[in-house]
Amino acid sequence: MAMKNAPAGTIRYWAAARAAAGTQEEPYAAATLAEALDAARRRHTARPEFARVLMRCSFLVDGTPVGTRDHTTIQLAEGGTVEVLPPFAGG
Repeated sequence: MAMKNAPAGTIRYWAAARAAAGTQEEPYAAATLAEALDAARRRHTARPEFARVLMRCSFLVDGTPVGTRDHTTIQLAEGGTVEVLPPFAGG
């Protein structure tokens, strides 16, 4: 659950993540990336593909790749942006 005075920002979905979410972007109010993603999963329970796609995505927080870092350790900022990037085909 997000904290009462948690930072607020925007989650942007790209490609397959956008299709699975049914939206290009939505707000977050969360202190960590893990909290923001948990809240997004709860918002999209009617779209089971969303949780599956999210498991395969990589994330940028304010332009910085998250990589393999634990999402509970990634602090979100007021006015920040989380980019949700599904795996891309090609090379």
